[in-house]
Amino acid sequence: MESGGHTPLVIPASGTATPSNLNPDGSRRTKICVYCGSSPGSSPAHMEAARALARVMATNNIALVYGGGTVGLMGEVAKTLVSLSGPDSVHGVIPEALVKYERDGTYKSTLADGRSGSGLAIPEEQVFGRTTVVKDMHTRKMIMAQEVIQGGPGSGFIALSGGYGTMEELLETVTWNQLGIHDKGICVLNIDGYYDGLLDWIRKSASEGFIKGANVDILVEAKTAEDSVKALREYKVSASTFKLQWGNE
Repeated sequence: MESGGHTPLVIPASGTATPSNLNPDGSRRTKICVYCGSSPGSSPAHMEAARALARVMATNNIALVYGGGTVGLMGEVAKTLVSLSGPDSVHGVIPEALVKYERDGTYKSTLADGRSGSGLAIPEEQVFGRTTVVKDMHTRKMIMAQEVIQGGPGSGFIALSGGYGTMEELLETVTWNQLGIHDKGICVLNIDGYYDGLLDWIRKSASEGFIKGANVDILVEAKTAEDSVKALREYKVSASTFKLQWGNE
């Protein structure tokens, strides 16, 4: 089964739509959600991978949805894509509590907080694209997922290197695929073997009977930015995912 079928994940639409949903010909624009660290990592290869992914996305007119930070890999992929494709190509979604942590000195504009009327510092749109500040982590993940689900062919999720937060987002997205909540591709961009341990664990879990053999390939691997985008374009949903009807109980 190729990706692009019915996906029932629904979130409130108010305040989340971006102007980059459609291509000039009216077709749906491909969107990729990138999970990655707010740190640069100790090897320059991780930051270069973020830049390379942005370049490939720009070449293919793909929009980015990401966690809204301006530092580390998060900031690098966002600002690189904006520099190549303009601010309409990027939508960052960040919880209010993280605004002051996943930022740097470029946070100069403000977004009004409707509850208190105070200002929340957000990145300059011309540098990092549009930013939406949300109330919690759950809302952040739901908005990012919904944008991908509503995207055009080849939309999906790519994980660059990162820490606990990146891993949590990645595995939740994999679980949602297994449960039939969405059918979009999920790929790890495996730089210098960074995700070898995770991929080994998945194979071990399958051999021990905790993951169905066919579901090992819910998460696919790429070694280059070009191959990660290609992997999403060619992604096929496992025949062993649960055929559940979410929202129709």
